[in-house]
Amino acid sequence: MQLQDTVRSEGPSNNTETINKFRSLAGAPKGTEAATAPGSLTREPDFGPRAVQERGSLLVLALLAFAVGGTSGLLGAAFRLVLERSDRFRGAVIDWAHGKEITGFVLVIGISAIATGLAAWLVRKFAPGAKGSGISDVEAVLRDEQPPPPLILIPAKFVGGVLAMGAGLALGRDGPTAHMGAGIGHFLGTAFRRNQDDVKALLAAGAGAGLATGFSAPVAGAVFALEELVRRFDTRITITSLCASGGAIAVARLLLGNGPDFQLEPLPYSGFGTVPIFLVLGAIAGLLGVAYNHMLLGALAAAERLGRWLPGEVRAMTVGAAVGLLAWFGPGLVGGGDPITQRTLAGSDSMMVVAGVFLIRFGLGPVSYAAGTPGGLFTPLLVLGAQIGLVLGTPFCRWFPYLAERPAAFAVVGMAAFFTAVVRAPVTGIIFVTEMTGCSTLLLPMLLACFAAMTVPTLLGDPPIYDSLKRPGSAASHSSP
Repeated sequence: MQLQDTVRSEGPSNNTETINKFRSLAGAPKGTEAATAPGSLTREPDFGPRAVQERGSLLVLALLAFAVGGTSGLLGAAFRLVLERSDRFRGAVIDWAHGKEITGFVLVIGISAIATGLAAWLVRKFAPGAKGSGISDVEAVLRDEQPPPPLILIPAKFVGGVLAMGAGLALGRDGPTAHMGAGIGHFLGTAFRRNQDDVKALLAAGAGAGLATGFSAPVAGAVFALEELVRRFDTRITITSLCASGGAIAVARLLLGNGPDFQLEPLPYSGFGTVPIFLVLGAIAGLLGVAYNHMLLGALAAAERLGRWLPGEVRAMTVGAAVGLLAWFGPGLVGGGDPITQRTLAGSDSMMVVAGVFLIRFGLGPVSYAAGTPGGLFTPLLVLGAQIGLVLGTPFCRWFPYLAERPAAFAVVGMAAFFTAVVRAPVTGIIFVTEMTGCSTLLLPMLLACFAAMTVPTLLGDPPIYDSLKRPGSAASHSSP
């Protein structure tokens, strides 16, 4: 009865005192009085004009994100289809040229050199920012370190990427699709007169949507935008990234189909006895990731030094000619490398072949990236990661057959571990590989291996590759994506 009288006697103007009386009557000890601000007990949800305007703004942003994602998905899917056709065309030309002996040999090298040089010329002439991957450029724009990409970058990236990768350079579709998606996001954001924060959110979301399209991995694309590009979980950017990646994959699957990029037999869950070997796999991937980063930056620095005497187009043609020479003797060694990854996951090649291809591709990727043409890093990384895992996992499975582990499981885990070692985005790497292979039984091994793969380079003081590529004043920054 006394408590009820107290409630009736207090008006809304002194809510803090009311709470304290409640606590006193309930026997709460002194010194624990409420610190609630006056008016907090009677505060209703904000339905004022400003709150309604903010909710409306978020709705418009989400609708724009769907538009950005759908456009990025359509463009990215078209890019992938054209790349597939260019790969088949290159293979057909090489097969035909082998019947022409010396003439065919010169023709293959010449076509590769001309296509690579033309890609470099397009970049220099129309959009210098279109060279390389473009992901570090997107990060720089988000940090106000450089201006946003012009609209001309999109066709330059598309055509230049098809020429360079069609010529056989060991580059990935990931960077071009992400960079084009970022350009679409910035264009639509500015066209609809959004504020600077919303334009940046759409730019990041477009990059994630393009990346998602490149690998048929919608969740990974959205997570990459948050983990690597903006490096924070902001509500508006999160909503925008999810909308864009979802819209991109919904459209892209109309052209590309619904299956994962790689076909893999069902794999069982790994037992506790495999924990040490997956940690070792991660540590080895970490060491090789450090070596790969240094090789990539060294190739870019060497290309910059050559640029003092040779024009960029000549350097690119030299790289293209070398790739054409390699393609003549081993057509399956060049290009992005998806067929190599698929063969590695299936265990189709012997260990000697896998090891030899690994050594060639370990050097081919950095040399190709130094050509200064459009092209990404992720696809070549997945090739090397799968090979690292298979080479390490195959003898382990033979020595410890009672653990019932398969070599393909190590190849899958190796893909995520090597990606993490180079890029330093472990969550993205795990989700990427899970979505690309359709295998969800190896999450724990991937977590362990990525932990080791991220720890080793960090302890060695090796920065993530995209931090190195955008470092001001470095050689890499001048030749970076």
